[in-house]
Amino acid sequence: MSAKPNQQDATVRLGVSESWGLLREAVVGRLAVVPLDQPYPEIFPVNYLVDHGSVVFRTAPGTKLSAALDRPVAFEVDGYDPATGQAWSVVVKGTAREVKDLYEVLDALNLPLFPWHAAPKPRIIRIEPDQITGRRFHVLDTPARHMPKRASPE
Repeated sequence: MSAKPNQQDATVRLGVSESWGLLREAVVGRLAVVPLDQPYPEIFPVNYLVDHGSVVFRTAPGTKLSAALDRPVAFEVDGYDPATGQAWSVVVKGTAREVKDLYEVLDALNLPLFPWHAAPKPRIIRIEPDQITGRRFHVLDTPARHMPKRASPE
């Protein structure tokens, strides 16, 4: 005899509006790209903002920029609320393009988007979404939600 699934076992698909709302709340996301000269995807953490229905971040020349420009990318953010035990994940799939139009560059430079890393990040990238999906689920149990932090390597 199998047990009936309860509400906490369910994965809930989020609507587009709720997914965008969660994207706006998060601070760091992960950009997934496939470099032309490599067989495997690369994943880069980036701080970002949502602007005019797109995801905007700054970067410097390198693998991230060359693999993303004018190519399909995926961008993922997730979060967790320890008070409710709810976790969520949002994925944006689209094309990354460099912001080059003068007025768009001026608008983007006025966004409160600042690199966390000390190195200059002069290139502004906008992911124009083709698809956004999100899901929410209840984390397995209380002990799993409150695991102790891992010790730092010495």
